[in-house]
Amino acid sequence: QVQLVESGGGLVQAGGSLRLSCAASGSIFSINAMGWYRQAPGKQRELVAAIISGGSTNYADSVKGRFTISRDNAKNTVYLQMNSLRPEDTAVYYCNALVRIATTLSTSYYWGQGTQVTVSS
Repeated sequence: QVQLVESGGGLVQAGGSLRLSCAASGSIFSINAMGWYRQAPGKQRELVAAIISGGSTNYADSVKGRFTISRDNAKNTVYLQMNSLRPEDTAVYYCNALVRIATTLSTSYYWGQGTQVTVSS
C-alpha cells in the first residue's frame, strides 16, 4: 500500500557530508510523522531524527548540531542532511513513516529498505 524509497547513502571521509532522501508513495491520505533510524553491526536500531507534520523535530543527542531533518510535504519526502560525519555514524540508515492510508483511514508505520552510510577515518 505504501512504499518508502531511500537514496543518498555512500562512502565518505570523516568530516564530510551526505544527504539522505526518502520518498513515500502509494495509498497515502496523510503522513503524520517521518524519521530516520540507523543500525550499526551488532547494535540495536536507534532513532536518529524525526519530524512531525507540524514541523517539530527531535534528534538523538549524538547527532545534535551535525544532522538536520527536513520534510517536503508536497512531495511526501523527508531528508537528512548529515554534516561533520564521524566513523561512529557508520550504519544502515532506515526511513520510517507513520501514514494514514487513503483507502481505510487507518494509520500504520512503514519502513524503507535501508541505505548504507560508511564513514572512513
